[in-house]
Amino acid sequence: MRDRVNRVVLIGTGAVGSSYAFALLNQGVTEELVLVDLNKEKSEGDAMDLNHGITFAPSPTKIWFGNYSDCKDADIVVICAGANQKPGETRLDLVEKNINIFKGIVNEIVSNGFQGIFLVATNPVDILTHAVWKFSGFPKERVIGSGTSLDTARFRFLLGEYFDIDTRNVHAYIIGEHGDTELPVWSHADIAGKKISDWMNAEGNFKQDDLDAIFLNVRDAAYHIIERKGATYYGIAMALVRLTKAILQNENSVLTVSAYLNGEYGHKDVYIGVPAVVNRKGIRQIVELDLDEDEQQKFNHSVEVLKNTMAPFF
Repeated sequence: MRDRVNRVVLIGTGAVGSSYAFALLNQGVTEELVLVDLNKEKSEGDAMDLNHGITFAPSPTKIWFGNYSDCKDADIVVICAGANQKPGETRLDLVEKNINIFKGIVNEIVSNGFQGIFLVATNPVDILTHAVWKFSGFPKERVIGSGTSLDTARFRFLLGEYFDIDTRNVHAYIIGEHGDTELPVWSHADIAGKKISDWMNAEGNFKQDDLDAIFLNVRDAAYHIIERKGATYYGIAMALVRLTKAILQNENSVLTVSAYLNGEYGHKDVYIGVPAVVNRKGIRQIVELDLDEDEQQKFNHSVEVLKNTMAPFF
């Protein structure tokens, strides 16, 4: 028998955090889940509510409202705390507000002896992942942002819908900033090993204009959802569970996360969404795609926007 179990500490139980906790319980990914939030009553209520559903979960999970001292024995700390994106606001508009919030949170986590992996979801996720890395002093491999994992999932879903193929058989990436400068990697997009361009050529009813519209829908999806319901949380919660599972089960899965570049794609000292191999130690390696000229230029622009935005802070 193991002498310890997997523990995830969730910081922030707003719409994203509570959705993540619910999805995590339903998939039976961890044995312990600790909820930490300034709103004690809300988080205690979440813990009670989730515990009442354990009878129906695939495996037992011990869930409780805790504090930063619970981070000492945690394998992963997931940060969903911070100011939310409001209608008309870009993710980058949130920088100053959330960097100030994050400094206090990360200091509390580290001072309580945390030695696991940080998983960051709060926007702007690339810059805040960079902030966690800076504030914590952790190795870059153990600080991961959700990056473009949700954007990639949206991309695969819409392409699958367009070509009438199961989304799980669509292989395509969105990379760059999780935001307005992200880009699709059309040069490596395929369905069942057959390039998207080949599907286009084989079927006369598929049009490039439709593909361009699909990407715009992916890029602007959050704005459309926020306009309708105030916030996005189900999709990102499930993306976070997927990342948590890849870490705890040592999967060596390739996921598009916010990872630190140290020369990959021609850039250094920036966290940005790229495919990476994720396992129990965090990011094992970055998968460097051979981008075409247009894709590389767009990626360079995305890096530049992120660096310029965070320059006043780091």
